[in-house]
This record gives sequence, C-alpha cells and structure tokens, in this order.
Amino acid sequence: MTTPELQKRDEPSGEAAISSAEAGERRLPAVRPTPVSPVPRPSKRIWIWTVGLVLAGGAGLGLVLQPWASGPVPVAVETVMPAPVTRVLAVNGRIEALHSVDVRAQVGGTLADLSVVEGDIVQSGGIVARIDSTAQQAVLRQAIAGLDAALVAQAQAQATLERTRALGTNVARTALENAETAAQTAAQEVARMTALVDQAKIQLANFTIRAPMTGTVLTLNVDLGQTIDPTTVLMTIADLGQLIVETDVDEAYATQIRAGMPAVLQLSGETATREGRVSFVSQRVDAATGGLAVKLAFADPVMAPVGLTVTANIVIEQRDAALTVPRTALRTEDGRPAVLVVAEGIARTRPVSVIDWPAARLIVADGLVPGDVLIVDATGIADGQSVRMEQP
Repeated sequence: MTTPELQKRDEPSGEAAISSAEAGERRLPAVRPTPVSPVPRPSKRIWIWTVGLVLAGGAGLGLVLQPWASGPVPVAVETVMPAPVTRVLAVNGRIEALHSVDVRAQVGGTLADLSVVEGDIVQSGGIVARIDSTAQQAVLRQAIAGLDAALVAQAQAQATLERTRALGTNVARTALENAETAAQTAAQEVARMTALVDQAKIQLANFTIRAPMTGTVLTLNVDLGQTIDPTTVLMTIADLGQLIVETDVDEAYATQIRAGMPAVLQLSGETATREGRVSFVSQRVDAATGGLAVKLAFADPVMAPVGLTVTANIVIEQRDAALTVPRTALRTEDGRPAVLVVAEGIARTRPVSVIDWPAARLIVADGLVPGDVLIVDATGIADGQSVRMEQP
C-alpha cells in the first residue's frame, strides 16, 4: 500500500507534464472535424396558423353538433287569458291659452307711451300704448278748417237761393237754376269735408292702441321710442282663465283620433294626473311634419304657465275583455305576424292578427284562444324545438 508521500513522489511534476503535452502536440497531425449543418426548425407562423385552424374546426363542429342544446331550452311563458284593456296614445304637448291675440298697431310711427308691462292684467278697450300723433293732429285740424269754410260757402249759397226764389216770376229761370246748383254743390262740399274730418278723427284714434280683449300681457316685444309699423307685434294678450294643451299626433293615427275622447294629463313637475278630453282635431295634416294638430281641454280649471310641457295619454279604446301579447313575443312568418306557443313541450308557430299600436302589449284580434301557453320572448326559438317552460 502506498503512502501519501510515495504517491506524491510517483506523480510527475507540473513542468514535466506540460513539456510532455507539448511534445505530444508536435507529434500528432492537426485534424479539423467536418462542420455539421444545422437542422431547420419549423417556422413560428406555421404553428400559429395550425393552431388557429384546429380551433376554428373545433368551433364549427361544436356549432353543428350543439352538444349544449341536447336538452329542452328553457323559455319564459305566460298563459293567454282575457282581461280589461285600455289602448292609449301617449303624446307630449304644451299649455296654451284658449283665447289669445297678438296686438299690432294700425298705423306706423314712434312709440310715445307704453302703459303695461309683462304680466299686467288689462281690460278690453283699455289703453296699452300710444304712438306719436303730432302729424295726424295737424291733418285733423286742416280737415276741420276745410269743413268750416265749406259750411260758410253752403250758408251763402243757401241764402242766395232763398233770395232768388223770393223774386218769384221777376227772376229769370236760368238765374234760379244757377242758384239751386250752387246751393247743391255747397252742400256736397260740406258732406265731403265732414267725411274728411271723420276720417282724420278715426286715423287719430288709431294712434292710441287699446286692448282687444280682457286678459294678461304674456309678452311685450317693443320698447318706448321704438319705430313700429302695422306688421310689428307689440304684445300678446291671453285669457289665462281657459287653458288647453296643444299637441300633434303622427298621421299614422290621424284617423283614430276624434273630438270627445278622454285623456289623462300630467303637467311637468307634478306626479298627480288630471282628467281631460280631446276638444279639437284638425282636418289637415301638416305636409312638412306629418303631424295632425290636436287640442286637449282640462275637465277642471287649471293654473299653469303658458308653454309648460304636458304628457297626455289619449284613450283611444277601452275593452272589458281582450287577449294581449307582449311585443317581444311577435315574429314574422311568411310576411305576417306570428307567435310561438308551447304544446306538449314543443314550440309551435301560430299566425295571429294584432292591432299594431305604439305600446309594449298588443291586442290580438285573431289566432289565439284563452289558455294558450305563449312564449314571451321568441328570439332564437325555432318552430318544433323542444322547450322547458318557466314563468317569467
């Protein structure tokens, strides 16, 4: 057995080992290994397309097989039963006065006085404004002066005629005729000048603007000193004791609106409703808007500002008992409306006739009978499909 020390002596020294290695290198020929070509790796894009095609194929197969639809599809249903039905037409309108008038002047000029402000209550015939009438007063004075001159001339002609008649047969016939003609002409001139005076007075009165009705000044559109003419709207006066609702309905329902129909009215900002009725239906549809003008009257007097928005439900029809379906239950089959009913767990198409109306539920005129089980929402359900009924 060799001791560590002996083992150390048997090992060659580091320098001897290096020399031996160098010598070996000099003795062996230099040989290079043949280079090996790298094996090409599949492209990453090819892998992405492969995975995508596999997923798409699996999705398509799933849509065809529909493993999740192997059982009955749950559907919400309701049993069709007759019940009281009210068919209403909801519209929005605004408060307006039944009687209102735009006040205009009959003459032009400068506004010299305004006797009212917005909100004032005026009486019929009361003065509300004046226009500067200086020029018209001069016209009146001139007409009066002309009338005075005509009266004097008439008096002279009449006196001459009387003197001529007093001469009897001592006066020539032509002289008498001339005197009669002069008196007649003078009388006609007096009549003409009287008419001019009356006309000047009437024109002068037009410079004072009076209220054409008793009511409240809703709007005042002019200022003191403004130049106006007969086309200028000075103010609007309305009788706020009789308020109505003005609205219009789509021409599609124009033939179903009649005067006297009841209505439920709700003023903006209020939760309570008020009773009313249709008081006026226009006989002309506005070609520009396709709307039919309608006025609604309140059953009881109401105090509200003109222009306030009102929601109105016009009651078109009331039935003690009728079958109705939700609009979501309707579908189209061969160009006509239909619904799906459940018979022995299978969805079956049933053609129906409904009264089309802007409402969530529609009246069924034909196609359903009491007791039919209706699928509330027909979206995605096919005729003949197995379904499981659930109450909504």
